[in-house]
Amino acid sequence: MNKQVSCQTETAPSAFLECERRRVFLLMMFVGGYFGAFTYSIRGGVFCNAQTGNFVLLAMALGDGEWRHALYYLVPITAYCLGAVVSEILPTPLKRVHLVRWDTLLVLVEMGAVVFLGFLPESAPVQITQILVNFICSMQYNTFRQAEGIPMATTFCTNHIRQVGVSLSKSLSCPRQERASHLQRLGRHGGMLAVFVAGGIVSTFLCRRLLGRAIWLSLIPLGIVLADLLYADLVKERGCLEQTPRGH
Repeated sequence: MNKQVSCQTETAPSAFLECERRRVFLLMMFVGGYFGAFTYSIRGGVFCNAQTGNFVLLAMALGDGEWRHALYYLVPITAYCLGAVVSEILPTPLKRVHLVRWDTLLVLVEMGAVVFLGFLPESAPVQITQILVNFICSMQYNTFRQAEGIPMATTFCTNHIRQVGVSLSKSLSCPRQERASHLQRLGRHGGMLAVFVAGGIVSTFLCRRLLGRAIWLSLIPLGIVLADLLYADLVKERGCLEQTPRGH
């Protein structure tokens, strides 16, 4: 009989679900950087990981009286919003199936989207890629929220930069006995930034050589995460499928 972990609520590292592990977040952050560089390099010169830029462009188009141009930006914004809606609705019915977690299914969905995008011809409208990446990045951002008790984002860097600054400031001003915890947080957020940049570097290099098929290389980190989460759902954490990850 397979040994099942007990579903504890304490904050010790052993209590965290596999989908909350830092290694999972690092791989998903790498994918976030990969997607960002992919869409900017060869799919329209835009970042689809977040929507602040689209809102700025929407406002600028409205300010210039370019109404049709402004309406276009509602498409990726809506796709991002729908991604959040879907990632909020699906986990509840999925729990009743008692097979896998939503986090695991999401990674599988992302891999399916990546396979599809890699098959698109270079002549296909870039909006197809942009909208789909908007959608899956929104679901990823809304699903993976805390890495071992620390709030994390896996599709953009703004909060990680802020947390690096906060942690650095506190480590310099706090009592010596508290410094280690702040430096640890600094290191974790700094690590997320580093892997995001690494994902962007690898993506840019491959896009110059493989064009649209370069997105298939993101299947490697996604496949590692999927295998890890599937093993947890089907074996290691089989009795914990109803436990909600922290941050939700």
